[in-house]
Amino acid sequence: MILLADAYFRSASASAGARIQALERQATLVAREKRSIFHGLVGSGPAMRRLYDHIEAAAGTRGTILIVGGSGTGKELAARAIHECGAVPTAPFVALNCAAIPKDLIESELFGYMKGAFSGANADYLGLFRAAVGGTLFLDEVTEMAPETQSKLLRAVQERTVRPVGSTREMPVNVRLIASTNRDREEAVRVGNLRQDLYYRLQAGVLKMPPLREHSDDIPLLVEHFIEYFNEKLRPRVPVRGAEEDALAAMTKYSWPGNVRELSNAIEGAFTFGRSPMIRLQDLPAGIAATRSDGPSLRSNRPAPEPDLPIGTFAEAERELIARALKSTDGNKVRAAALLRISRKKLYAKIEKYGL
Repeated sequence: MILLADAYFRSASASAGARIQALERQATLVAREKRSIFHGLVGSGPAMRRLYDHIEAAAGTRGTILIVGGSGTGKELAARAIHECGAVPTAPFVALNCAAIPKDLIESELFGYMKGAFSGANADYLGLFRAAVGGTLFLDEVTEMAPETQSKLLRAVQERTVRPVGSTREMPVNVRLIASTNRDREEAVRVGNLRQDLYYRLQAGVLKMPPLREHSDDIPLLVEHFIEYFNEKLRPRVPVRGAEEDALAAMTKYSWPGNVRELSNAIEGAFTFGRSPMIRLQDLPAGIAATRSDGPSLRSNRPAPEPDLPIGTFAEAERELIARALKSTDGNKVRAAALLRISRKKLYAKIEKYGL
């Protein structure tokens, strides 16, 4: 009798435990469905929920990841999210924009160098690989890296060792590599911007960032997020409470070629030049303001009618000129800078400013 009672209680306890676990799983799924901010990424629509799930899956391994997506989609935020989901909080996260470093300096920046390795090397330099040991190294715009450096990068990833410039010794590194590009991967391989062997290594784990036009339902949430952010950052004399209906409608229907970064810049511009506690249509850049609330939706397949635009500002003309230069050079920033007759540093600053 005692044995039967014991078996009954064990069975009842196991059944209750299973029910509790099922309820916990259900609560977790509901929380995931409702979440709108995930490690700095903002959005609650299907596209962003899929992205969050893929980030959590990627964080469960230490494999190499390639993040692909247009400029301004939040590739670095996604890389940080993978790092934060899967690493110890104290582990380093080191990021490098490969397009911002001259190609002849990037090797020493990545792998370090020994004192006396070249003129100006007055002390040993650790390099970003060794600075990121135990954590994550994020290489933004990896297709801007010279092919010979890509070859050394591939060896470092496969062998988990680096050789500093001027040294004959290989040094072990335990680093997770996350790379990103805004180029089409197959085209980058075809034209020689991405080595085929490195691409094969990176394509084992590909994370795609959705352009803003594919999750336009998240725009009101993003506008609210940026208003809160710039109220805190810029401390305007009159805090901004929200966006007027026609301004929000225009932002929802605009195509956002510069993605979330362009939206952030538009909200910051409204904070800078607006004089109302609400963001008005006239506070937005002319190209966005021209998208009337009765115009075609982002999801419409019909082309938008040509708006009757005013002349516009100098900044708008400059943004258009830079965009055309980048398009004509297939995104090659060095050639675009030469075409525009400005320095690469100045071009990078303009690209960041205009969310291109």
